[in-house]
Amino acid sequence: MYQFEITDNEAGQRLDKYLRKLLPKAPSSFFYKMLRKKNIVLNNARAQGPEKLAAGDQVRLFLSAETFSGFSQESRGEEYRRAYESLSPIEVVYENEHLLLADKPAGVLSQKAKDSDLSLNEWLIGLLLARGDATKESLATFRPSVCNRLDRNTSGLVICSKSLVGSQRLNELIRMRKIRKFYRLFVSGDVTQTRLLTGYLVKDAKTNRVKITSKKTEGSSYVETRYYPVERFSDITYLEAELITGKTHQIRAHMALDGHPLLGDVKYGDAALHDRYRKTYHLDSQLLHAFRLEFPPDEILFPGRKRPSVFTAEEPAVFTQILADQREG
Repeated sequence: MYQFEITDNEAGQRLDKYLRKLLPKAPSSFFYKMLRKKNIVLNNARAQGPEKLAAGDQVRLFLSAETFSGFSQESRGEEYRRAYESLSPIEVVYENEHLLLADKPAGVLSQKAKDSDLSLNEWLIGLLLARGDATKESLATFRPSVCNRLDRNTSGLVICSKSLVGSQRLNELIRMRKIRKFYRLFVSGDVTQTRLLTGYLVKDAKTNRVKITSKKTEGSSYVETRYYPVERFSDITYLEAELITGKTHQIRAHMALDGHPLLGDVKYGDAALHDRYRKTYHLDSQLLHAFRLEFPPDEILFPGRKRPSVFTAEEPAVFTQILADQREG
């Protein structure tokens, strides 16, 4: 017999949906047969499947170990452990019961690109398992995850959900563009004023490049980027950019189109300028850092806070080194 107590992360869903998460390899007909024969019961009583679960409910499955393991999801515990150990130390900038903000280094994937990858997503679950904040059983019905992606070679703040409530609310705020996202970056040339860039972005999946145009075309998405100079130097400018919409390579493509490509960006950038700085600072990617997140007052994520919640991630060492060298002249 297997017994499970419904937690806050599982409450509010139908019993049959919960059972499909618990035993994803089982056909729907199996669940209804087991419910009918009372081999699966809810709070020690017969159930049919549509019942809404509440925190504290007890679900019992009178199944053999062979049947249960055969219909269960294969454990990925070793993968999570390896990700946690190999990708650490990743700094946790902020955490509560619903969310975690991680400072992702450049070179680390936010989510897997292929099955063999280890990403921040696996690191997150490995961290929670190591601390006892998640278990193999809890992962069967709810899996903490990354909510927003950064490119592999972009560093900085990544939003992660730890609870079902947190996941739902964070995804809603992201969809509604209520979370403001600010980046720090070095660009070519002298930028003297604030600008709002708009356009329509189209991605070419074959080349993994994007193009921004002034007119809407089939498959394009409207994009907005606002930037302003933080410090100006002889041939580069240190900027802060607000990602108002969030599309693949948006800041990189928008800045290149505006005549100020990112330092270190070989895909959209200035090859000569990149080569000059690459030799000095050993650059192998664009200098783009997710520096600051501003969350609106929200009773679900930040109970009792009446003002926006602001979080920052310190710029990487190469950023501070370039700034120091440029200031010295």
